[in-house]
Amino acid sequence: MLLLYLSLSSPSSRLILNWTVKTSQLTTNFTNSDAKDISGKKGSSPLLMYDRLLNLASASLAQKEFGHDSSNPWNEPSSRASAWKPCADRQTPKDKESPKKSNGYLLVSANGGLNQQRVAVCNAVAVASLLNATLVVPRFLYSSVWKDPSQFGDIYQDEHFINTLKDDVAITKDLPPHLRSVDLEAIGSVITDAHLVKEAKPSDYVRLVLPVLLQNGVVHLLGFGNRFGFDPLPHNLQKLRCKCNFHALKFVPKIQEAGSLLVRRIREYDSSRNRIDKELLGNFMPDNYSRSHDSSKGPSKYLALHLRFEVDMVAYSLCEFGGGESERKELQAYRETHFPLLLQRLKGLRPVSPEELRISGRCPLTPEEAGLLLAGLGLERGTYIYLAGSQIYDGKSRMKPFTSLYPNLVTKEDLLASSEIEPFRNFSSQLAALDFIACATADDFAMTDSGSQLSSLVSGFRTYFGGGHAPTLRPNKKRLSAILLQNDTISWNTFQLRVKKMIEEGQRVHVRRYGQSIYRQPRSPECMCKSR
Repeated sequence: MLLLYLSLSSPSSRLILNWTVKTSQLTTNFTNSDAKDISGKKGSSPLLMYDRLLNLASASLAQKEFGHDSSNPWNEPSSRASAWKPCADRQTPKDKESPKKSNGYLLVSANGGLNQQRVAVCNAVAVASLLNATLVVPRFLYSSVWKDPSQFGDIYQDEHFINTLKDDVAITKDLPPHLRSVDLEAIGSVITDAHLVKEAKPSDYVRLVLPVLLQNGVVHLLGFGNRFGFDPLPHNLQKLRCKCNFHALKFVPKIQEAGSLLVRRIREYDSSRNRIDKELLGNFMPDNYSRSHDSSKGPSKYLALHLRFEVDMVAYSLCEFGGGESERKELQAYRETHFPLLLQRLKGLRPVSPEELRISGRCPLTPEEAGLLLAGLGLERGTYIYLAGSQIYDGKSRMKPFTSLYPNLVTKEDLLASSEIEPFRNFSSQLAALDFIACATADDFAMTDSGSQLSSLVSGFRTYFGGGHAPTLRPNKKRLSAILLQNDTISWNTFQLRVKKMIEEGQRVHVRRYGQSIYRQPRSPECMCKSR
């Protein structure tokens, strides 16, 4: 079948046949009991924490397939969301003023993965403007965690980055020849996180960094990340952050092309649907309708889910997830190996029980809980769900409750042929870029951890370019925990009502609050314009 797929000449035929081949494998991929999970154990029976609710959810979804349900999780609940329009790239007369003479060059080496680096890049743009420095295209530090040697130009279009910001910040690809051989550490021009407080203010940079820049003509911010606060900040710097994040950072064609294949295959539709498609996929998502499509059938809707249930997050949380003594021993062993500082810090503190952690909303949502959440919102059983992120802890047994409710679960590995994903396989940041695209372009996006950088940036992108038609589901884990703890007694109708109310309250339209990330919440005068 793969040979047949490769031989077909019609682009749409290739999409549909490849999708057919892949979907026939989905249930096998997630439920095969002989497959190994993240911890290397053989797949086992489903781990259930809420068996009664799971049965009620399953019955409800089965009834919905044969009846009518007024639930609509695909729409923003408030029409006020469409009143906010993107305008961070709008020029004012002040933006066109002649630039001042540069105070020197700003080198930035960003740490973390794709999304942490994206934030660092836009923070660096704002710092360069603040210090009136010429920014050298940021470099990405190699991480033993992410193990990705990708640099800026491997992920983002550097010429587009430079040209988009040219009226705001001078940007160059490298230092001038006379500075390239200088030992920056020896002359005191290397500044690390140790020199700057977290969420540093503009005054901190003027006091600590500007004198070094003026003296040496160059400063290197090494390991730069979240060392620039969101407030208080001048309007022009906040606007510049938005312009960088939403307009200047475009993925390279290689990533755009693979991302377009993901989106076209899951939708079974090969034309652009909205502005988010065009912003992320460029010319790889054409505007025109393909003649091969049935004009009476629109694109298939899909939901993207960022399920943060990796082994490191599970272990670090100190929660328990129904796996009993073997789970406790396994996670404790993982903490001893990977989080010795956490265990050392806990020795002097009052122990907090797993039950207390769960009640306070500090536990990652399990796949089972995520499935119940979606069922409570009325999402139909046949919905295609794109799963973003890393491998799920104890994946085979943990995913079975989810796939029993929603069997059409897909990943980038399912949607792309081996030859298509191979160029990205050893580059975790480039793979994360594909997840970013699939999540941002989804008809609905569900996050399970509001602290995740991917979820934060994707939700902000959907707010900025979505025109009020790109809903994001943000569960309040503390409230959801209180609902789920009534597993033995709560009726399904009451469960649905409480879940829907929780999600709708999280979707209320409001202006960015003081100190809140403008990358996550761009509804503010510096970033978006509100129509009357």
